Amino acid sequence: MISRDVCERVLLAAVSTGADYAEIFAENTLNHQINMIDSKVSQIQDSIVAGAAVRVYKGLRSVMASTVDTSEAGLVACALRAAEALCQGKAEISITLKERLYGDIHPIRIVPADVTNAEKIDILKEGYFAARNYADSIKQVTGAFLDVDHKIQIANTEGIFASDRQIRTRLTIQAVAEINGETQTGGCRPGARKGIELFETVSPKATGEEAARQAVVMAGAGYCPAGVMPVAIENGFGGVIFHEACGHSLEASSVAYGRSQFAGKLGQKVACEKFTAIDDGTMPNEWGSFNFDDEGTPSRRNVLIENGVLKTYMIDKFNGRRMGMAPTGNARRQSYAYTPTSRMSNTYIAPGPDKNEDIIASIEYGLYAKQMGGGSVNPVTGEFNFAVNEGYIIRNGKICEPVRGASLVGTGADTIAKIDMIGSDMEMAQGMCGSSSGSIPTNVGQPLIRVSSITVGGR
Repeated sequence: MISRDVCERVLLAAVSTGADYAEIFAENTLNHQINMIDSKVSQIQDSIVAGAAVRVYKGLRSVMASTVDTSEAGLVACALRAAEALCQGKAEISITLKERLYGDIHPIRIVPADVTNAEKIDILKEGYFAARNYADSIKQVTGAFLDVDHKIQIANTEGIFASDRQIRTRLTIQAVAEINGETQTGGCRPGARKGIELFETVSPKATGEEAARQAVVMAGAGYCPAGVMPVAIENGFGGVIFHEACGHSLEASSVAYGRSQFAGKLGQKVACEKFTAIDDGTMPNEWGSFNFDDEGTPSRRNVLIENGVLKTYMIDKFNGRRMGMAPTGNARRQSYAYTPTSRMSNTYIAPGPDKNEDIIASIEYGLYAKQMGGGSVNPVTGEFNFAVNEGYIIRNGKICEPVRGASLVGTGADTIAKIDMIGSDMEMAQGMCGSSSGSIPTNVGQPLIRVSSITVGGR
């Protein structure tokens, strides 16, 4: 996208006033989306995000400037704006860029751009009408087919000159069911860092049916009783509890400033010995994976908590300076218009030793959270509130009637300390995580787990 010689000259301009580090991040991203509602295609949309950002450091000060003008003159002007805003001094860095080839463990067999809209619409329709025809109680269905072709280039004063291409594909189906005047929504949103070959293993029909099933079950359910009780949280998107309530508190963007419930706790026991949590950006073709992060650091497998002991944080270059710790390959940004910071990739609770049937049988009275929804969290205190999209009462060790309106309320540190049973059937689910550096694709995951005691909101 930008030649090596031009990058070197732009970086020299960026450090011309005395910065001790500079980087260029350039991108060209094609977003393609097809939407369906009312049994017909309502929109086909293409958008391109293209531009570059120059960021400079001086000690613990940082400035970023961005531009859509990626000519040499435009980039140099952008670099000088950042340099002049940062400090006044003289350049003390010499720059020699060397191309870095990281390799690619995320092969793409069928590039979405090579597939016609008609073929993509057929996939979308299969999922859409599977939901629409699931039951008479289904009153509305919306669907979307999304593919993204994200090309990036990074050059910095440490000598890195590298590029990457990240292709992701996703199908989303949402259904609304009405029973006895009560409406409920269900959804299913599979995706991966893959091309159209995703649908060789992901069934659009099953996707639509799952969205409709959730809506129908919950529309016919009574309300969940409130109280403090044990809760079994299912695998897949159940991992959003750890992601939100604990994961954000393990990011250097919080830890470096002491605004985290886990700041200063490295080496301390924070969970039971069965509990291990991992953030792994190297998992082949997973939704949240990348070959290197948005600062040019190779992605890696970071064991955050091992056998209950806090081992490390997720660290970007700038916050790593404040912490005196090396980056872990977790710097991410939505686009060139955002400043990168520490973010999660594929974050999950590792499989444990317990059997699913034993986890359910251990609960005399409690809640089975089959499908989690969204919520909110304060990373400083870890206080969270999450909706349970699909829940069931457990009585005498058996899953009984469905209940709606349930929510889980607590704090991250307290909740993981109360996870005392962990199954072996780890699965992942896809989401978009929003934070200070924008919205990025992340995976969450876990096996079935038991929280021995947590506040359940309901009626």
